[in-house]
Amino acid sequence: MTMKASSILTALSTALFGFFIGISFPVEITPKLGYCAFLPCGGTNSSLSSSDNNNNNNILKFWAPLVRNSTSTAPSNNATVSGNGTSSADVEAAMVKKPRGEERLPPGIVARESDLHMHRLWGNPRGDVASGKQYLLTLTVGYSEKANVNATIHKFSDKFDIVLFHYDGHTTEWEEFEWSKKVVHVSARKQTKWWFAKRFLHPSIVAPYEYIFLWDEDLGVDNFVAEEYVSIVRKNGVDISQPGLDNSRGKRARYASTARNPAAGAGEMHKNTRFVEMMAPVFSRDAWTCVWHMAQNDLVHGWGLDHNFWRCVDNPEEQMGVVDAQFVVHRGVPTLTTQGNGEQDGSSAKVRSRQFDEMGIFKRRIADADKAQANTISVAADHHR
Repeated sequence: MTMKASSILTALSTALFGFFIGISFPVEITPKLGYCAFLPCGGTNSSLSSSDNNNNNNILKFWAPLVRNSTSTAPSNNATVSGNGTSSADVEAAMVKKPRGEERLPPGIVARESDLHMHRLWGNPRGDVASGKQYLLTLTVGYSEKANVNATIHKFSDKFDIVLFHYDGHTTEWEEFEWSKKVVHVSARKQTKWWFAKRFLHPSIVAPYEYIFLWDEDLGVDNFVAEEYVSIVRKNGVDISQPGLDNSRGKRARYASTARNPAAGAGEMHKNTRFVEMMAPVFSRDAWTCVWHMAQNDLVHGWGLDHNFWRCVDNPEEQMGVVDAQFVVHRGVPTLTTQGNGEQDGSSAKVRSRQFDEMGIFKRRIADADKAQANTISVAADHHR
């Protein structure tokens, strides 16, 4: 019995010694395999549960360094590791955590961006993509302002996609204008421009457009041409702008910096404003991405945003400005205040009251956010001292 036990112990000791020797000097004796060659991969079977996918991902994370660290006789780092031409770099890229909602999809099928161009229902889809639309105009409108809206739209070329946000429920009535059949109509009764913008102008939707015009319906455009305006702001490197307001007609500009002032900027535009007003802002796509995130979902009037647009550019003195060569008249038609509850007395006053309340709420929120960020930076700085 003693000899038998001794033989067993000797065999086990030899096996363990051989095992440790083997893992100390790894030698590739089989071809490299893609991770999915013998392990289940998420997305290959639609019946897999999310817990199965998580388990599989954990296995892949464990296995990946073993494959990457194994020796290879391949001539380059880009050598394929499976019969279908998958490289180690491809596999590693596929394992990077994907944004929420994309976990089950291969990267090549994900389309993160869209547009507001209306597509035909026939023909080759590839023919629809190159729409030639470079810019976007949105107008928040009521049917009572149809004449002015019609005049405005005629100032914008075919390079613009156009969206009308209807706050009064009238949409089909606009078909008296031929252009109405070519624009997008979105209707929600008694809603504001910023309510529409937050819900329908997500950065991924407007990403194809170089500039986004977020305009009111009551602007006089006799001295305005959209493409010439775009040419000026592009040439001057301006990301947030507005046309100058003509103080000789219509409602006077509330702020002197937004009034038309040809002498201030060699005739074309003047900068150093750090501010544009809410009735006719124009944003580059990068600036709009920031502004959209700053707009609060529950604060529908957007009051206070204009005083904080400067946060969405690197250099407000150079990247914000007012275009004097292309100017407009602000007619100041009080359409929003009439959209309150008309069955109750003082509905207009209540709309105005909410606008001021929202501005106060936004000021407090952004002040609190600034304070929290400053505290975080201070703590981080102390930690690294």
